Amino acid sequence: MPLPFLALLASGGEGGLNLIDPATGGNLFWTWAIFLVSVPLIWMVVMGPVTHALAERDAKTARAIAAAEKASQDAEAARAKLEVTLGEAQASAAKLLSEARAKAEARGHEIVEAAKGEAGTLLDNARKAIRIEQDKAVAAIRNEVVELSLRAATRVLDRNVGSEDDRRFVTQVVGGEKVGRG
Repeated sequence: MPLPFLALLASGGEGGLNLIDPATGGNLFWTWAIFLVSVPLIWMVVMGPVTHALAERDAKTARAIAAAEKASQDAEAARAKLEVTLGEAQASAAKLLSEARAKAEARGHEIVEAAKGEAGTLLDNARKAIRIEQDKAVAAIRNEVVELSLRAATRVLDRNVGSEDDRRFVTQVVGGEKVGRG
């Protein structure tokens, strides 16, 4: 059936439309007919998937841009937080250093004061020991002087001068005390 229909269209009668003859506009008719039939087919087979792929690509690009902006904001927030933490750590370190210096200075003063106190105590003890030894030496010298005086008196008087009363008298004379014989 298509061939007789085409033959009828091709004959077109006299002065009619001949759809095969290019001189009578046949080419134009077939061009438009093929175009109108192929447009929906092209749209479904080619343009639909291409449009869908472009839309999907645009959506992915938009998501990637949004993710990049969020990552940039997150990085900026993390940087700001890190700067705050770093500032706090520096302040804490400075405070600890200052406290350590103050404690060291206080401890140094304590040690110096303790050493001064200990040195003073040692000096006082040494002075006391010196006085004791000095007193012992003076007492020993006095005893020696008393003994020498008694011996000298015994020789001078040619009698025994050694009684307790004589010894007390000589000790008072040597010691610089006021002498009063009883």
